[in-house]
Amino acid sequence: MLSPAVPGVHGMASSISARTSARHTLSVSPLSSVRSAQTSQLAIRAANPLFPCAKLSQARAVVAAPMKVSKHPSSSCLANRQPSKEVLETWRSADAVCFDVDSTVCLDEGIDELADFCGAGQAVAEWTTKAMTGTVPFEEALAARISLIKPSLSQVQDCLEKRPPRISPGIADLIKTLIANNTEVFLVSGGFRQMIEPVAFELGIPTENIIANRLLFGTSGEYAGFDTTEPTSRSGGKAVAVQQIRQDRGYKTLVMIGDGATDLEAWQPGGADLFICYAGVQMREAVAAKADWTVFEFQELISELPQLNTSQ
Repeated sequence: MLSPAVPGVHGMASSISARTSARHTLSVSPLSSVRSAQTSQLAIRAANPLFPCAKLSQARAVVAAPMKVSKHPSSSCLANRQPSKEVLETWRSADAVCFDVDSTVCLDEGIDELADFCGAGQAVAEWTTKAMTGTVPFEEALAARISLIKPSLSQVQDCLEKRPPRISPGIADLIKTLIANNTEVFLVSGGFRQMIEPVAFELGIPTENIIANRLLFGTSGEYAGFDTTEPTSRSGGKAVAVQQIRQDRGYKTLVMIGDGATDLEAWQPGGADLFICYAGVQMREAVAAKADWTVFEFQELISELPQLNTSQ
């Protein structure tokens, strides 16, 4: 079952800096009996998706500056660097595109950033590598990583204020182009919703189009676990989420874009028709080799779409 919708934000400011001065309040709502057997635990949700980004550090921009993408030495050997006619036709006809977030939409792995901020960076990064290469079940890696961090609500807020997510170069233009072509955009992530909502808001993606895990906190903001009922908390969860999106919305053609083994899993009957490996941040050779198309810059995808007016 997909994540419950979080109240959306209508309209966007032209610049993230224009909306970083105001503090945003939090609302606390109890978990339903379906979500948790412990009635004392509460899910802390943001009344506004930007609640963690009320203050942005000057040292680190929310929107990444253009960077030079260094291609992996073995990238020239990939047979899928040049898409086939069939792949291009599928890409151009897609009525929905699902993006991974960490190391795809964003330059960083969100859980690694949170871990580093909380002093558990190295141990958690090792588990992240195992999860993304598929060497251990995703649910095992997720549980191990979050147990090493056990972040409080205030730590999550502080992390996102002091280390706001860095958006990958070109992703904003790609999403604008997709939306201009009436293609629905989703974020499907094994990361945490609390860290993804500000990114979605910045990119103009409705919060109901986010499928991700959810951190749980107690009444005083202490860490209380994570929602294990979310499909993305388990191995094969992205495939389930993408299949559910397709079933619920009735999409004819759906594309998955990401960098990891969990993204590749979404490419199956009833799920994604096309898997595009984005290797501009992390080059995972085993994943790239199995993709329909491997790209290192989002401009490669933009150039193959109809160019409509995206200035609005």
